[in-house]
Amino acid sequence: MKNVKKMLVMLCIVLGSGIYSASAQIYVKVRPVVPVVARVERPSPRHVWIDEEWEPRGGAYVFVGGHWAEPPRPHAMWVPGHWRATRRGDMWVPGHWR
Repeated sequence: MKNVKKMLVMLCIVLGSGIYSASAQIYVKVRPVVPVVARVERPSPRHVWIDEEWEPRGGAYVFVGGHWAEPPRPHAMWVPGHWRATRRGDMWVPGHWR
């Protein structure tokens, strides 16, 4: 009986932490300022420069762009992220490989 209770408590903790960490869309009224990032030398001819990228962390957007990335497959193209205006505020639409 004690093992069953322990398992139920552990299950509730695991499920509760999964719900808590689920990402919700973040809306902003004023877009964050893009930091200046010095472009270092390209590691190889295959690498593509990923410029402005934002990631939601702790209820705010954090800049994570400004790096070289190698495409995941031949002939893949990077589609840059962009800000989308909504009636609730601006939201970041992440970049992706196509």
